[in-house]
Amino acid sequence: MTRRVYTIIGVVGVLVALALAMNYANAANSGKFIERLPYMFDFIKNFVPRDPLEIFRAMFALESPYFDGSAKYDYTSSRVYLTDSLYIPNFIYQLIVTVNIAVVSTLIGGTIAFFLCFFAATNLVGAGAVRWFVRRIMEVLRAFPEIVIAGLLTAVLSIGPIAAIVAVSLHTIGALGKLFFEVVENSDMKPDEGLKSVGASWAERVRYAIVPQVLPNFVSYGLLRLEVNVRASTIIGAVGGGGIGEVFRLSIGRDYAAQTYAIIILLLVTIIAIDQMSGALRRKLVGDVSFNLGKASV
Repeated sequence: MTRRVYTIIGVVGVLVALALAMNYANAANSGKFIERLPYMFDFIKNFVPRDPLEIFRAMFALESPYFDGSAKYDYTSSRVYLTDSLYIPNFIYQLIVTVNIAVVSTLIGGTIAFFLCFFAATNLVGAGAVRWFVRRIMEVLRAFPEIVIAGLLTAVLSIGPIAAIVAVSLHTIGALGKLFFEVVENSDMKPDEGLKSVGASWAERVRYAIVPQVLPNFVSYGLLRLEVNVRASTIIGAVGGGGIGEVFRLSIGRDYAAQTYAIIILLLVTIIAIDQMSGALRRKLVGDVSFNLGKASV
């Protein structure tokens, strides 16, 4: 009974907050928010390509029968030629750039987080100044979203993939660092005690007692973070980070329906593929037991 009352109170609270938020939005938009709410999906309804096949022509940079000299139907000029006859469609090339940003950022951020996490673990360094300082660094790095960091870096490093790599790498250090040191703190310390009793150094104890235990989970978290970084790299592209996000922003802003849908399809296929591959690798590393938690045993 008490749980039901709390549930009702919670639902009512959410509905009241939603009503207040909509009222504020309506007031901030001079009464046009609620008035225009029924037309929310008009853009999607009207944003359709001239021909469904145009989506695939745009995706693979094929000639369009509707080409009239405008950029809207000019899919061939943006081809990236490897040889005189062999080329990569521009959208696929930009997608490769985005995935590369995510992979490089994950490698850089994951490597730095790997080395820092041992100094943040209480069971390895105690509760001293070193642990406090390293944890505060990680908190600061993950406190700001990647897009905010990228926006600041573009003013220094100019527009391009470098700013995106730095932004995603910094956030990855903070995010993976926290996950890593929590894994370290939950590791079995008996091997560490054995090495310590025979005079092993701190570095040797970490290398031979802790790392073999935590490495499968580290790789699992790294693969999971790679999925997140692909999405983050796409979003950062919209603010000048390069890659598929930048061409997506230009396409939707110029009302290029076929090109926009082509990019959306490519992004969906890529994210699903990465999710499936990383999930399979993580399953091999940590075993099926970790993926079946909560399921009833048969």
